[in-house]
Amino acid sequence: MIAKGGKGIVATAFTLGVSSLLFSGLLTTVNEDAAAILSGLSLLLLTCFLFLLIFFRDPERRVGKGVVSPADGKIIKVDEVEDKDVGKSYLISIFMSIWNVHVNRSPYSGIVSSLTHYKGGHSPAFLEKADRNEKTVTIIDTPLGKIKMVQIAGIVARRIVSYICDGDRVEKGQRVGIIRFGSRVDLYLPCNKVERITVDKGDNVKAGEDTVAEERS
Repeated sequence: MIAKGGKGIVATAFTLGVSSLLFSGLLTTVNEDAAAILSGLSLLLLTCFLFLLIFFRDPERRVGKGVVSPADGKIIKVDEVEDKDVGKSYLISIFMSIWNVHVNRSPYSGIVSSLTHYKGGHSPAFLEKADRNEKTVTIIDTPLGKIKMVQIAGIVARRIVSYICDGDRVEKGQRVGIIRFGSRVDLYLPCNKVERITVDKGDNVKAGEDTVAEERS
């Protein structure tokens, strides 16, 4: 399955690649040099198509227990912070390389109370200064209280595509958006509603499937 935010890009790369290949065949009898150049271009475009097909993959997931990861990737930070929206929070940061699935999922069921896009820079997503990058901040009102998910664009990423809007109800594991080409997702969970964090720095996680925290009963 191809991610909603990438279908147009994948289709364009395929169309251009196949068109170039067909035209190079037609040019062979007229201008061999031009045909060879066009043939090389078609090979490049079709290679890009294969890369994009892998990058924009969107596999089905079996939703995990507790609070699930909002993104595929590697845990680069687990910390306790004071957040202006959530209060005393556990912060879990997940870095997505270009090889990870880039579709983001809701970590818990609830109502989207706020979804805000901020313009900013494009520093490498794993650096601290990436907090000033372009980002989309989503706050979800859940039975655990407010949960905040921050999708942060990286050095290559240039667009964050949201599948949801203010006021929408989201279910745990539901697809909520995609960040194109390498990025980071920060998850803020209220400390007083979390029994324990189940991941550590360096762990690899899958969105919607792997548990990152257990609720307090």
